[in-house]
Amino acid sequence: MAGFIDIACNFTHESLKDNLNEVITNAELEGVEKFVLLCASLADLELIKGIQIYAPEKFFITAGIHPHHAKEILDSNYDDLLDRLQSINPNAIGETGLDYFRNISPPDVQKKSFSMHIEIAKELNLPLYLHQRNAHDGFIRTIKENRNNFPKFIVHCFTGTQKELDEYLELGAYIGLTGWICDANRNIDLRQSIKNIPIDRMMIETDCPYLIPRNLPIKPKKNINEPKYLPHIANEIADLIGVEIDELKLATRNNAINFFS
Repeated sequence: MAGFIDIACNFTHESLKDNLNEVITNAELEGVEKFVLLCASLADLELIKGIQIYAPEKFFITAGIHPHHAKEILDSNYDDLLDRLQSINPNAIGETGLDYFRNISPPDVQKKSFSMHIEIAKELNLPLYLHQRNAHDGFIRTIKENRNNFPKFIVHCFTGTQKELDEYLELGAYIGLTGWICDANRNIDLRQSIKNIPIDRMMIETDCPYLIPRNLPIKPKKNINEPKYLPHIANEIADLIGVEIDELKLATRNNAINFFS
C-alpha cells in the first residue's frame, strides 16, 4: 500500500544538514513515502535546490518567507520576490502568514509579506501554505480581504480552538496536524476539536525537527523530531477520530497529492 506523506519537513534546518539522507531513509523504512520540503527564508532557496536535485520524485516543495523572516521583503519588490520564489518551481507558495507570538518581524511587515505572497500565489496559480500563531483575527481578516480568486490553502500545524477551526473550514482550508496532538495533558480541547475536521480536508505532518511528540516510547537524543515519527502521530489521530489507520493514511496521502500537484 502507498505510504504516508509528511507535509512539513524543515530539511534546511542546521540540525539535519549532516545526516539528511539517513533521516529520509529511516522515514521510508517506517512507511513515509514523500516529503514536503519547506522554505522559510530566501536563504533556503539554494539549499532546497541542492536537496531536491538528488531525488525530485520524493519531494513537493514550497517557496516563501516565514513570518519570522518577513523583514526580508524590505530588500525586495514584488517582481523580484516573484522571480526568486518561482526559480525553484514550487508546488505551493509559503510558508507565509502571521506570527505575533514574539513579533520577530514587525506586524506591519508581516502583513505586507503575507499580502505579497497571496498575490504571487494567485499569479502563479499555486496553493498557499500558511502559518498562524497568536494572530488569528488578523490572519482571517487578511484572507477575507483578498478573497477574490483566493487560492486553495492549508493552515499547517493547527493547534487552535474549535472556533478558529470552524472559521478555517468555512473558508475552505485544509488543516495540517502535528505531533502536538500527542500531548493529552496540555491539548484536551485540540484533541476534541480535530474530530470535527472532515477527513478529506486533513493532512498530517511532523514539522521536523520541531514538535517532537511527547508520548514517544523512546525519546530521541536532543529531542530532534524526524519524519519517521509520522506514523506514530497518524496512529494517535486515527484513534482520536475513530478511523482505521489505513483509511487515514490513504485519505491524507490523497489530500496532499491533490493539493500539491
